Amino acid sequence: MNRRESITLFGGAAAMLAPLPLSAQSATKVWRIGLLETTSMALNAPSFDAFRQSLRDLRYVEGQNVIIEYRSAEGRGERFAELTADLLRLNVDVIVTRGTPAVLAAKKGTTTTPIVMAAMGEPLMVVASLAHPGGNITGLSGFATDLEAKRAEVIKELVPGAVRVAGLYNMGNPVVPPQWKELQRAARKLGMEPLLLDIRKAEDIAPAFDAATRQHAGALLVSVDALTQENRRLITELAANHRLPAIYVSKEYIDIGGLIAYGPSYPDLYRRAAIYVDKIFRGASPSNLPVEQPTKFELIINLKTARAIGVELPPMLLARAEEVFE
Repeated sequence: MNRRESITLFGGAAAMLAPLPLSAQSATKVWRIGLLETTSMALNAPSFDAFRQSLRDLRYVEGQNVIIEYRSAEGRGERFAELTADLLRLNVDVIVTRGTPAVLAAKKGTTTTPIVMAAMGEPLMVVASLAHPGGNITGLSGFATDLEAKRAEVIKELVPGAVRVAGLYNMGNPVVPPQWKELQRAARKLGMEPLLLDIRKAEDIAPAFDAATRQHAGALLVSVDALTQENRRLITELAANHRLPAIYVSKEYIDIGGLIAYGPSYPDLYRRAAIYVDKIFRGASPSNLPVEQPTKFELIINLKTARAIGVELPPMLLARAEEVFE
């Protein structure tokens, strides 16, 4: 999909936009939202749809008062700077981002345009504190590093005989090295040896799986990153072909054949990001809007994939799952 793809959303019902009746001028205001995204609109559909629906719930209805400019780096983090500049040339009223490289690029690009993080692994890299962000950035934490230990526990429960667990990580993403350190700590505590599979571009992914096989990895953790998101179909297919039990960060991977996922609900984070946007449009300053944590977490299992790669799912794990794909 073209990186300059755009979609127009509009809203009405001025009562939701201000506590008092709107003047004729404010009633005709057309807000412009820039989405600085890691993947295309098609790949990001569940989260983007949740964002749009949340705007509708806030009475931004198609036809009147908001435009969304969607820009995708398509898995290439180096493109975020140019995409940020593109959005700023359009004089967007707010930039909504996902992922650390996107947020860092937006932060470097502007100190005045409000930035809402739909999900970021380590918000303290860009805000003064969670309670009082300061500056022009606020939004939601993706809680990425904190969940690596939990994912390691899930994979150990799923594959109790695994003695070596591989981490498929893009170490060029500044938020990823802390995740790798957390996996190392958690894996050793569980009696597993951690194995780093460092990927920096799409061409690194297939050789990484070959390396995992050569080094007898018994399981795999796939980190959240623009590169892994953009190439999630390739990753899930390679995991199946290598019969390698893998745990992912979101339902998006399970929808296309991934085995198991544990993490925050990204559609829910995007739904809440729209609420931040609305607050800013009403006059709130990002510096005074606390950064919030995820409140909805999902454990999702694909039984069909488990059978295909020969993994027997523990009953207790199945019982805890929010969703099981047959």
